[in-house]
Amino acid sequence: MGMMGSEAYSYYGNAYERPREVERHAPFEVVRGGGLDARVRSGVSAAFWTRFKLFVACALAFAAIGICRVALTAATVSNLTQANALEEKISTSASANSDLKIERSVLSSSSRINAIATQNYGMVPSTDTESMDASAKGADASAKATSDDAQQASAKDAQSSDVR
Repeated sequence: MGMMGSEAYSYYGNAYERPREVERHAPFEVVRGGGLDARVRSGVSAAFWTRFKLFVACALAFAAIGICRVALTAATVSNLTQANALEEKISTSASANSDLKIERSVLSSSSRINAIATQNYGMVPSTDTESMDASAKGADASAKATSDDAQQASAKDAQSSDVR
């Protein structure tokens, strides 16, 4: 009786012996940062963001310069339009002024005034000349002459009212 233990003993030697387990690795290895979608998972690179920010800054600067240029052009056009309107107003005012000066000279001519006074109002040119003295004696005399002139004028008015 040769089998005394609880373990089975193989009479055939080591041929059917179960091979030892060799450390096996998983069929796929996980490598961080590799693969087809590694770029997608990593996001956008810092260099791209820097270039993008620079591009946006240049675009904004270009747009701001364009807006300023358009605003200055609009302001210039507005000022030129106002200046043109003022020049037209000045020229029309100058022509109206020259017309008024001509009309004033025509209306204030002494020959016209004399014709209107003699034809419409029956006035005649004065033949008397008066002089004025500024001394103290002359002041008393001029006051007397003024009162005499007033008396003569009232007498003439009375005569003319009797004639009518």
